[in-house]
Amino acid sequence: KDDSQRLLESFNSDEKEHTLMKSKAEPYTSEEEMVLEESESPLNSNIAAFALKAKVIYPINQKFRPLADGSSNPSLHENPKQAVLPNQVVETSMSGSLGSLSQGDKEDCSSSTTIHSTTSDDRFQARAFLKVASFPEVLTCESFDVKLCLCSLTLKDLMLLDTEFRKEKRVMFIQVFKIYLTDFRSKSKRITDGLLKKILLNQKNDFEELQKQLDSRLQNTEMSGGQNSEFQTLEDLERREREYSEHVIDNMEAFWKQTDKAQQDFLDQSKCSSAKATKLMMDLTENMIAVESLLSESQDLRMMDIQERLFNWELMVKMIDSLKSSIPEECKGRLNTVSNILDHLTVKNNLSVRQKEELLTDLHKAFWEQLAHYSNECMQQSKDLILKRLECRAKKKEEFKRRQEAEQESLLSKTFLTEDVHNFLKAYHELIEKHWQAQWDLEEEDDCESTEAVADLYKELYSKASHALGELVTKLFLQTLPVMTSLSVRECELLKEEWQENLVPQLEKWENHRQKRWRLFQEQLLQEKELWITEYALSAVMQKHLSEKQERIIQGVVSRLGYLSDESVSYILQKHQLLLCSVLRRSMFRRAGMAALARMRLSRKKSSLQELREQHTLQEGSSLCQDEDQWQLQKAVESHIREEEEKLEEETQETNLEFHQQLVTEIQEALQFLQQHMEQVIAQTLLQYARGETEKKSSDDGQDFKERLVESAVESVYGTSNNISRLVQNYYQQLGKITEGYEGKKLQYLKSLQGSYERNERIRLKSKENELALKEKHTKGLLNVSSTVHQRIMLQQNKILAQFELQQQIRLESLKQKLLGLHHLGTELENQLREAEQDFVSELAVLTRVPLTVKKKPSRRSKPAGEKLNSERQTFQSPEPAGKDDSHESIQEPHGITSGLCREVSQSSHEGETEPRKNSKMLKKKGSR
Repeated sequence: KDDSQRLLESFNSDEKEHTLMKSKAEPYTSEEEMVLEESESPLNSNIAAFALKAKVIYPINQKFRPLADGSSNPSLHENPKQAVLPNQVVETSMSGSLGSLSQGDKEDCSSSTTIHSTTSDDRFQARAFLKVASFPEVLTCESFDVKLCLCSLTLKDLMLLDTEFRKEKRVMFIQVFKIYLTDFRSKSKRITDGLLKKILLNQKNDFEELQKQLDSRLQNTEMSGGQNSEFQTLEDLERREREYSEHVIDNMEAFWKQTDKAQQDFLDQSKCSSAKATKLMMDLTENMIAVESLLSESQDLRMMDIQERLFNWELMVKMIDSLKSSIPEECKGRLNTVSNILDHLTVKNNLSVRQKEELLTDLHKAFWEQLAHYSNECMQQSKDLILKRLECRAKKKEEFKRRQEAEQESLLSKTFLTEDVHNFLKAYHELIEKHWQAQWDLEEEDDCESTEAVADLYKELYSKASHALGELVTKLFLQTLPVMTSLSVRECELLKEEWQENLVPQLEKWENHRQKRWRLFQEQLLQEKELWITEYALSAVMQKHLSEKQERIIQGVVSRLGYLSDESVSYILQKHQLLLCSVLRRSMFRRAGMAALARMRLSRKKSSLQELREQHTLQEGSSLCQDEDQWQLQKAVESHIREEEEKLEEETQETNLEFHQQLVTEIQEALQFLQQHMEQVIAQTLLQYARGETEKKSSDDGQDFKERLVESAVESVYGTSNNISRLVQNYYQQLGKITEGYEGKKLQYLKSLQGSYERNERIRLKSKENELALKEKHTKGLLNVSSTVHQRIMLQQNKILAQFELQQQIRLESLKQKLLGLHHLGTELENQLREAEQDFVSELAVLTRVPLTVKKKPSRRSKPAGEKLNSERQTFQSPEPAGKDDSHESIQEPHGITSGLCREVSQSSHEGETEPRKNSKMLKKKGSR
């Protein structure tokens, strides 16, 4: 019996190598796992218990399996070593594998009692796995890295979705830009049809060039991964994802720069006013925000669909895997039942031990060879089937693509007005969604049909294997045994019936095991879904926090800018919102990709731990009555599972933290681009505001009157050297008094403001300190009891930040108050200078007896500063107003027009007497001052 049991062990190892289509990671297993491998055998349990007590660990597929008495039994069949993929680690699982480890392989591996080790983790990331392009290919994948293949397909779906969104945004911008340009052309004569077509063509070509540059970079990234195009490693995949994210962010930055350049080029060529330019840019920005909103909403839904499809893929793969594993498991049990019957014959001396071993050897060899033939045939049929279905899918997708492109071109060819822009955006987006959903449904339907077809092939394989084994067993009992033993044919028929009766409880047991494994898998999948929902919620919270923080920053920046109109401020905020939406959408893509990469890193350990749980659950259900050794063994296995769960949890946190830090770094780089771009937008807005102010000032009418006054004064001969000198001297004395009064008021205002600022700062800081002290006192009791060092540090940090923000707010309010006061003083100074200029011009007109009168505004002095300034600008025009802090510099050359007036008057006096000639020289000299 011992010899036959050892013989079965070697055959079981051989059977697994020929039939199982997967190979999972672990070159060694612990003593508990070796016990769980064959729990139904009492002898195996004793051997495992002995190994557990002796702390001896053996590889599962070791060809010379040590026994309890120290002897060993070599396998009767030598199996060829499994072909190794590039950079692949040769590993096995607790349930068996396709190949056995050579002695050299075993020396390279660690004999740790845990499921994983640091060395194996590093080698796991460098291990190559099959590169697949669609889910049906995974069904025929012979490697053990199905989880990695599925996650790589998820990454591919995310990349395709990102590419589709970029294309949709590009098309929408060009179309919206075209609508507004067409509307502007219909209202303005400056834009011709040729110029409009040229602008749109240049914009389209620039976008195509950006896309070509991105495609070239992505292709270089793909080619730099490795020489073998059929396989890829997790390390290469992580590198490609990281470089892909960098290229996409660069492309996003180039896209927005290109859109701004297109708008600015159009404004420069159209030469429209600043108000129209601001209106156009605001409308374009508002519509692109609507585009980003549509894309963001669609992105959330599609990413959920991609994640849900991943779970469905795992269910379908598990179903196929269950069918694959059930065939060798049940056949092993059937052969084990035959071996038990032959053991009884050996005990009754109807059959010698040598004869029994020869019969079992022939039976095993014939069956496993036949099963291997059926399995290869089934695998080839599956590959051919999947290949045909993929070809059919490609044709359907090509037909879909042609029809969808025609529908999109039809919509884009229609004419839309500016009032219909939102309707166009909605219609185009719905059309894209419709096309995507049709293609998605096609792929899902084909995935399900392919899975059902492959499942049917494996069911047929199961039927063939059962039939072949039945024929071999029938031949053994009805033909071989009657000849080899003294048993009659009737007795052999009874032995066959006994074999069939013994199979009934075994089949029920295997069915129960399958159902338990399926329930455990569903529970694990449900846990992963809940974990994904939690991660998605945390991601949404982080997105919201980041958005609110950036909004506070831009609000603070805008609040520090003066003189901007409400339209300009609104444009800056809209532009920031638009760029921020793009950055946040990109970060969501990257976060989803990192989640898939994290699942790939932890897939081997999760699979190994899940198998350990399954076998532990199955053994608990199979052995109701346990002795002391078995009970201790169960406790040891449970303790081992808890240890592995803790290690897996720790590694999960480390992996998530690593990817989170990488994500934060990439977001900071994207926000740096956002900041630089917004600096340019704000600078352009300030420049546009300055141009608008210049346009307003150049439209005043005071220049015409002064030119007429100059012409009339030049013709007058009544101005003498003394009276003109006295007039100019009085004018400069008046300017000096105005300047001296302004400087005194300014100094007095700054002193009073400084004292008020210091008092307010002390009061508000004291109030804030009292508030923080009360809050700290309130939480002090809790901190003494349950707080950690980290909580105390965070409390102190918040306290310092609160004080800093209060001081910053006080300084900002003080600067605003100072700016407002200086602006009021500057406006008052400018009004006084204009009044002095008006008096000088009036006196000059009277002196030279020019029959022209200055039209004064009634009750000018009683008006407010701003209104008085505007009313005076309607009468007299100065090239530059007196500035706030720099107004004393303007006073050195008070008003260029007045000085020019004095020069021209003095130059005209050369036709009169000598004193007028002297007057012209004096006025020219003083005018130059």
